[in-house]
Amino acid sequence: MSRPAIERVGDGERASVHPLYLSPEYRSTRLRAPDRPLVLLPESMHDPTGPVYSDGPLAETDSDLTRQHDGEPLGERIIVTGTLRDASGRPVPGSLIEIWQANAAGRYIHQRDQHPAPLDPNFTGAGRVLTDADGRYRFTTVKPGAYPWRNHANAWRPAHIHLSVFGRAFTERLVTQMYFPGDPLFSADPIFNSVRDPAARDRLISQFDWETTTEEWALGFRFDIVVGGRDATPSEA
Repeated sequence: MSRPAIERVGDGERASVHPLYLSPEYRSTRLRAPDRPLVLLPESMHDPTGPVYSDGPLAETDSDLTRQHDGEPLGERIIVTGTLRDASGRPVPGSLIEIWQANAAGRYIHQRDQHPAPLDPNFTGAGRVLTDADGRYRFTTVKPGAYPWRNHANAWRPAHIHLSVFGRAFTERLVTQMYFPGDPLFSADPIFNSVRDPAARDRLISQFDWETTTEEWALGFRFDIVVGGRDATPSEA
């Protein structure tokens, strides 16, 4: 069953900002998209407020993916910052944001990723951070590379970073992808284009940020995240 094209928001309606469960150009959705009506669980059968954190405490290097190993990872160092807000535009403090990504060569540390690009012994590609009192977050990492993914002939994914965001409650969890401005692969990527609303797609693209860019160290990119509402950041297809 596909997500409806129109979703109710209060007394009004808006076009859905989220991708359809079934996006035929994105081949994997043909097998995993539900073909029967979804079943809503009674409130008593789940706890919408937790759990949201892992058992281990956060370390300083969790948000700096360039300092998690003995040596420096290869690639273009970048700083990713932004603010997490709810549907009303209020900052969400103390919320867990997790990221994972390919390395600078476009390779994940995963047994299913076997395409001929090198692994980086100094880069795992995963991090996490808590938003501060103003809902702000910050990661230091390297810019991921594009990679082939066999969805169709000569298919390549644009450079992107995956984000898992927990809002004020477990039911506000968002899994999305952050892209980089000006990527020539946008027009050929069915995952990016499964978000049908152009304005919503634009909210998946980070902005180059001079204020965050650090001289002789790293380029800065800003990616603000909104959980719910008319200006919601689209979910991952």
